[in-house]
Amino acid sequence: MIRRSFKTLLLGLAAFACQLSLPAPAQVTGGGLVYEMVPVANAGNANDTGGSHIGSVAYWYQIGKYSVTIGQYTTFLNAADPNGTNPHDIYNVLMGTDLNVAGISYDSGAAPGAKYSVMNNGGDSANRPITYVSWYDAARYANWMTNGQGSGSTETGAYTLNGATSGGAVAANPGAAFRLPTENEFYKAAYYSPDYGGLGMPGYYVYATQSDDAPGNIIGSGANQANYITIDGYSVTQSSEYSSSQNYLTDVGAFSGSGSYYRTFDQTGDVSNWNDLDGTAGPSRGLRGGNWWRTSGYLMSSYGVTRDPAYENHRCGFRLASSVPEIDPNSLGSVLALVFGALGLLERRRLKAA
Repeated sequence: MIRRSFKTLLLGLAAFACQLSLPAPAQVTGGGLVYEMVPVANAGNANDTGGSHIGSVAYWYQIGKYSVTIGQYTTFLNAADPNGTNPHDIYNVLMGTDLNVAGISYDSGAAPGAKYSVMNNGGDSANRPITYVSWYDAARYANWMTNGQGSGSTETGAYTLNGATSGGAVAANPGAAFRLPTENEFYKAAYYSPDYGGLGMPGYYVYATQSDDAPGNIIGSGANQANYITIDGYSVTQSSEYSSSQNYLTDVGAFSGSGSYYRTFDQTGDVSNWNDLDGTAGPSRGLRGGNWWRTSGYLMSSYGVTRDPAYENHRCGFRLASSVPEIDPNSLGSVLALVFGALGLLERRRLKAA
């Protein structure tokens, strides 16, 4: 029993050491906006044998811990459109008028760089996810982030858009600091765990809350909860009665006890997220994760849809992803050597005391 417990501890710490060897989460400070990302390790994982039969990623990468928020998108709008001319339709007026999700108002009389502001819509909207964004809007946001925010270009960088708002999505450019995740990257971060069936027994959960059972929808720190419709009604109101004047979004991370294995949040519920499918150019892009408007079946790993990249509605948002450099095996070996050396010393002391 003691030997088995020690082996379990050894394997667990070795796995933790592998995670520690990843680069630190991205912290963007050049333009003042910080976008938090989490590392996704366990490169070379197999596809899901259930669900959608996808999820294999051959490399380590980072993905947004949360969906991009209304506050973050407001910062983007004021920087990319200081004069309020709305180039490339990056602002949808429904962002300020559909009270189910509204969060950004527009004031033509405001000073340049302050035309857009976060609304109070049944509470401060800043930390709720942005909606009514097309894939093109999300790609422009990724370009702006890649180019350092501020006056950074929205047309080149992660994606070469050159004014396009229709006609199909382009592939991300190699080496982009920020981009949309591929479908496999989104899927793995949401549903995969290397310890799904026990330590060292990988697999995929049905929901991105580390559960195969449908979540509840109570906001807070409880396990296996999400923002979607249950038999008892909407998460925000806990009522099945719909109101056109009610906000139904929750702050990103509001279900703090319901993260994925990699500590992403709201990949089940709140808003569906855009993904780049297999990463190649094409006429459509993917949406996954379910949302506040949907029931549990739409939150399952088996459910995903494709849409025209110009599609926008009150249920669609996005999060960003980022590639990471190849990990130096010598550095990883040093980390593991420290772990194994320390544990070996502890084992020798245990045997001596026995």
